Amino acid sequence: MTGREHPLSLAGLAVVLLGTLLPMMDSFIVNVALPTIGTDLGAANADLELVVAGYGLAFTLLLVLGGRLGDAFGRRRVLVVGLLGFVVTSLLCALATGPGWLIAARVAQGATAALIPPQVLGTIQSAIAPERRARAMSGYAAVSGLAAILGLVLGGVLLRADLWGTSWRLLFLINLPLGLVAAVLAVFLVPDTKSERPAGLDPRGTALLGSLVLLLLVPVNRGPVLGWPWWTFVLLAAVPVVAFALWRTENRVASPLLPPSVLTEPRVRGGLLLLAPFLAAWAGFLFALPLTLQHGFGLDPMTAGLAVAPMSLAFLLGSFAVPGLRSRLGDRTTSCGALVQALGVAWLLGWLGLDGPVWTALPGLVLIGLGQALVVGAANISVLAAVPTTHAGVGGGVLVTTQQGSMAIGVAVLGTVFAATSFGVVLVVQLVTGLAVAYAVKNTRVAASVS
Repeated sequence: MTGREHPLSLAGLAVVLLGTLLPMMDSFIVNVALPTIGTDLGAANADLELVVAGYGLAFTLLLVLGGRLGDAFGRRRVLVVGLLGFVVTSLLCALATGPGWLIAARVAQGATAALIPPQVLGTIQSAIAPERRARAMSGYAAVSGLAAILGLVLGGVLLRADLWGTSWRLLFLINLPLGLVAAVLAVFLVPDTKSERPAGLDPRGTALLGSLVLLLLVPVNRGPVLGWPWWTFVLLAAVPVVAFALWRTENRVASPLLPPSVLTEPRVRGGLLLLAPFLAAWAGFLFALPLTLQHGFGLDPMTAGLAVAPMSLAFLLGSFAVPGLRSRLGDRTTSCGALVQALGVAWLLGWLGLDGPVWTALPGLVLIGLGQALVVGAANISVLAAVPTTHAGVGGGVLVTTQQGSMAIGVAVLGTVFAATSFGVVLVVQLVTGLAVAYAVKNTRVAASVS
């Protein structure tokens, strides 16, 4: 069933967007609590890095497979399984008594989280009429982008609240009621769609894709922590070899995990090429910003989280404005968003240079949130509109894999840059990336196909 026989209602859309919020937010919510976790569990810095990296690696690694499972066995069914698994693994994280337990639970949590976003995107693609799809995708873009910022805000608030003496464990316990509510409501409000021509699971393609993601993300995540030992360069050198093997395999098997018809479509390829560097710079910015506010300006975790609230609001409003702007501006929506974001970054650079008070940074943060929403929202809509309905789950998995993989690389690379230099250098990288995206969208054929 494609889902058109039982279209997704507004209430159903709200449920799947809640499902999207949980795994995306957990990529960031733990960051503000790492010092507390380290003290409580006796965890070394390397252990704390794995608490973050373990979740991100498992999440990124299994997203495309999660999309294929939804296409084959029903997206609502896999969504509910993913939500319930996310609840159980969140409880295991909250009950951790040592760093090893917490790291293992975070890896399991990332694996269950990977089942959720592809089902959301696949359901939107298959159960919403084309004329309503752009607005639904704006909601998805708003929630997925807002989750990163909200994770910082909510993490600081919950850590300060320390309800019933739970301390950092409350950051995981909050997933239990939210995940259970989303799972129950999904059963009643979300249509159970799947591909009209479900394919096999392509074990060879799955193994090669998993190897490719690990070969890229493990050295990028662990290299800065370990001082870039020789084996990290060996793994990175193997990336193009495995990528070539994956491409040949997917062109030869009957039921490829990554259908070449999806990746060779110009709007899909162009959108992914645009999003990758843009989101990498964004993730590095979100990593460095709260640390700068805390260490550079003396704010506590909750105040630092609340300081980015105006950026969250701007992102939310900008995401819902994307469909209307695209109908009037077309591909100029993306380039305008990149320029708005660049203006906000320039404001922050001036703020740092003048050493102004924290509140004077707020206009720049608002512009950054608004510009980011316009770029990501417009690109997401274009990419998914180009994916055939029969591959909706796979297309969603590819999109989210690109987003999460790029953000993981951005945190690792720009986190290292930030530690070695300053927040200003991170801002310069983001400024250059934004201007490059604006130029590409306006002047190249690849970018023209994006929007």
